[in-house]
Amino acid sequence: MTLASLSSTPRVTLIGRLTGLRVPPIVILSFLVVALAIAWSLAPGLFTGYDPVNGTPAQKLLGPSAAHWFGTDHLGRDLYARVVYGTASSVASALIAVVIGVFAGGIIGLLAGFFGGWVDTVFARLVDVLLAIPKFLLAVIVVTAIGFDTTNAAIATGVSAVALFARVMRSEVIKTRAATFVESSFLLGGSRWHILWRHVLPNASRSVLPLAVLQFGDSILVIASLAFLGYGDPPPASDWGLMISIGKDYLKWPWLVYAPALVTITTVLSVNRISRWLRKTD
Repeated sequence: MTLASLSSTPRVTLIGRLTGLRVPPIVILSFLVVALAIAWSLAPGLFTGYDPVNGTPAQKLLGPSAAHWFGTDHLGRDLYARVVYGTASSVASALIAVVIGVFAGGIIGLLAGFFGGWVDTVFARLVDVLLAIPKFLLAVIVVTAIGFDTTNAAIATGVSAVALFARVMRSEVIKTRAATFVESSFLLGGSRWHILWRHVLPNASRSVLPLAVLQFGDSILVIASLAFLGYGDPPPASDWGLMISIGKDYLKWPWLVYAPALVTITTVLSVNRISRWLRKTD
């Protein structure tokens, strides 16, 4: 082996890694869409100067134009401003739902997969009960029990996702627990809790990230559906689902439905595309 070949080997390896991590244009576009949605939720006043609650009756039901990008609604409120201000509620509630699903489902799957025995049996039966109920129906049941509110809708959506995260985490923990380095740690005298938090959890949680991103987009859709059915905040809130529900009563002015629906669909599809990319790169 020559000196030139030795010096070129690290360079080839580095180039190969960079090539493997190349982000497709559609994923970059998806990241930009999600970044815009996050920016809307954090600082909506930077993107519009209109009031999302108080409108001008003389300007009601105007079509999309340079002055009103998404048109105006039946009360003369700028629809683009309402969509922008409604992003904070959609993003925050979806984040709450994902955190609940990841934390509760992750703990259940982690303990069930690692300890096995009666612990696994009890948690497995609990997960089977949750999976037996359709996810959206479970969310409706929970939000009906705790009250009609966007935060409660987020909690209900998170509860409906617990079983999904628990099953994925349990599967990954069982696979990781059988790994050689975990068995070696047992033989070296490591305690069960040390091995659980130091070795099993970091390796088993890798598959949870793409699922959490996917669930974030799904939560936006579920929460919007609950708001559409009236299980979220009441008017004059500007939740995306609520805006679609109000707009459906004005079929002669279709932009009242198209604008919030298009933003919802674009955001959810972008998040789903990012989740697929993360799963492939993993």
